[in-house]
Amino acid sequence: PRIFRITRKDQPVPKQMERYSRFSPSPLSIKQFLDFEYESKSPEDPQVFNNFLQVLIKVRNRHNDGIPTVAQGVIEYKEKFGFDPFISSNIQYFVGRFYTSRISFPMVINQHTLLFGGDTNPAHPKHVGSIGPTCNVADVVRDAYETAKMVCDQNNLVAPELEVEELNAKAPDKPIQVVYVSSHLFHILFELFKNSMRGTVELHEDRKEGYSAVKTLVTLGKKDLSIKISDLDGSVPLRKIDRLFNNMYATAPRPSLEPTRASPLAGLGYGLPISRLYARYFQGDLKVYSMEGVGTDAVIYLKALSSESFERLPVFNKSAWRHYKTMPEADDWSNPSREPRDASKYKAKQDKIKTNRTF
Repeated sequence: PRIFRITRKDQPVPKQMERYSRFSPSPLSIKQFLDFEYESKSPEDPQVFNNFLQVLIKVRNRHNDGIPTVAQGVIEYKEKFGFDPFISSNIQYFVGRFYTSRISFPMVINQHTLLFGGDTNPAHPKHVGSIGPTCNVADVVRDAYETAKMVCDQNNLVAPELEVEELNAKAPDKPIQVVYVSSHLFHILFELFKNSMRGTVELHEDRKEGYSAVKTLVTLGKKDLSIKISDLDGSVPLRKIDRLFNNMYATAPRPSLEPTRASPLAGLGYGLPISRLYARYFQGDLKVYSMEGVGTDAVIYLKALSSESFERLPVFNKSAWRHYKTMPEADDWSNPSREPRDASKYKAKQDKIKTNRTF
């Protein structure tokens, strides 16, 4: 490997490496890091350019399963060691930053390979790399729904229908279009539709038809593009909303990862957390609002102006390291330390104890 060759005693250490080794954390950019390998080669050489392109593609493909692998590891850790609030906080912090990096690296690599590799997406010929200059939001909504419906059909043999409504405050008579990475928006919508469909079907599992539709409202204002997905899936209690974005929590049983005909619909716990990271990557957000016993509203907030959609990336410095060292402080508000007690079960348990004492 290159690092071995340049650190042998019979070869001098490059001046760049000697300089950058003084910094902690390393300030190397991707360009500066690649300079170690390509410092003596001309970027104008077609062979060098093609080799560089192939290396990028290889790196991207090698990490395709990174997120599911980490998600599986987090679930296995919880199953073996249980839940600890302090450890969970550190895992959540680390995994969130790791997943954001996993969003960022493929974004940069795909942009380069699409622009300079001669490959174009036939479904989106007007895209600039992976960026859609006129991303039709309603079309992405329908594409994500159809994909989620196919997965739901495979697992449940049925799926709710979709209703879409658009409200364009900037141009009322025109469809809503923005500059955005359509693959990111597709991923967020697919996860939300998948959750809505599973919840709706499981709540009304006795029905064979007539499921309530998943309603989607797309709105565009001067600053924000908002997408609200509403369903009647029974939802969850308010106290569980924050858990939905915790990587150590899943609402469905852990799926088998053995090769099967049907992809797992849920269970690894990273669907909503990573969807929110996708939304936040370009300064947006994802919120979930619950009405227990009725349904859920999930709202995606994105920037309407491309000039405000700059990347949100983790910074690795001493402040980040201190996060792992800081012990959680005691809560300064009264808060139950455990789940609410089921009074009926508690009374039955006490009656059983009294009966045993009698005999």
